[in-house]
Amino acid sequence: MTEVELVAVALATGAAPGLTDSVRGAVHDLYTTLRVAVRRRLGGTGGGNGVGGYAVRVLDAYEADPDVWHTRLIHVLTGSGVETDEEILAAARAVLRAERRRGQVVIAGR
Repeated sequence: MTEVELVAVALATGAAPGLTDSVRGAVHDLYTTLRVAVRRRLGGTGGGNGVGGYAVRVLDAYEADPDVWHTRLIHVLTGSGVETDEEILAAARAVLRAERRRGQVVIAGR
């Protein structure tokens, strides 16, 4: 799995609707940290225009339907350079570790 795919899987895992309340509580803060960092990296702190606006819309759509938006999210994540952002990679790994302990990892786009 590439670093970009790692981030995408962690985003899908953290946003998965089928998580129980106890599991969601265990990963919510980790997922929120990841999502905020990715949004910032994609340029989502300002208005909704331009490439950053598009990338953030793809992120939001991916969280709602990872299977449909997987390829587009991989494209915008690759273009943003997340594979070199240690904060994002650490947050993604933390989400997946927390989910793995619960046996609930979701693999999107497969």
